[in-house]
Amino acid sequence: MNCKNCNHPLIDGQNYCDNCGAKVIRNRLTPKVLVQQINEQFLSIDNKFLQTCIALFTKPEDVIDGYINGLRKKYVGVITYYAISLTVLGFQMFLLKNFFPDFLSAQDNFFEESFKLGNESNEDPPFDFPSFFNNYQGVFFSVLMPFIAIGTWIVYLDKRKHNYTEHLVINMYLTAQTIYFGFVVYLILAIFDIQNYLAASILVTPPLILYGAYVFNRIYKSSFLKSLIRYVAAYTMYIIVFSIIMIALLAILFAYLFATGKLKL
Repeated sequence: MNCKNCNHPLIDGQNYCDNCGAKVIRNRLTPKVLVQQINEQFLSIDNKFLQTCIALFTKPEDVIDGYINGLRKKYVGVITYYAISLTVLGFQMFLLKNFFPDFLSAQDNFFEESFKLGNESNEDPPFDFPSFFNNYQGVFFSVLMPFIAIGTWIVYLDKRKHNYTEHLVINMYLTAQTIYFGFVVYLILAIFDIQNYLAASILVTPPLILYGAYVFNRIYKSSFLKSLIRYVAAYTMYIIVFSIIMIALLAILFAYLFATGKLKL
């Protein structure tokens, strides 16, 4: 029998491949086997996803530097971890839109007043900007990710510890972790009807900035104050870039609406 992942020859009774480390699968897929795999990957107390999530709070340098230096078995890889976070982000918006619509109402009203495209007869606007923004948050995160990485790479250029690609890895792990954190916070606030989405976004921003500073503090072994100043500088660059991209997208949107006659002066 050969390993189904790397085709390395296996000994009878061997449970893991000694070449690639993959678990040897002998049984066909059944509901029971599928449930066991889901439990191993996501639900059991010793699964890699939970270990990665906890470690990114307690010892982020182990996860991030470990991945950068080639440790790929102990924790979930950055691409998978980030991809799962985008799925969680989409699930978050699904829950809020379908079960807590009032939580999003303040944001919707803000966008409708700021970007109202109808006329004085109160016609529905020809473009639903709130829904567009909510439905494509993952795309916005992914488009901005290279620019976020540029920000931290520049502010830590004097350290010369990580190159740009490695800063991209750091920020992907960091962004994914903040999405998971936001998912829990937004749902708690929505369930208890404490805040609206816009207010909640403002509320969670300081903890996320502090967490980002903490991660870079652990990675670069510098004082927390210096890490905070550097991360705020990088975060400011991110806000500027985000604003520029949003303005450019709005300009394209308005140009399209003018061209199609949906928007008139």
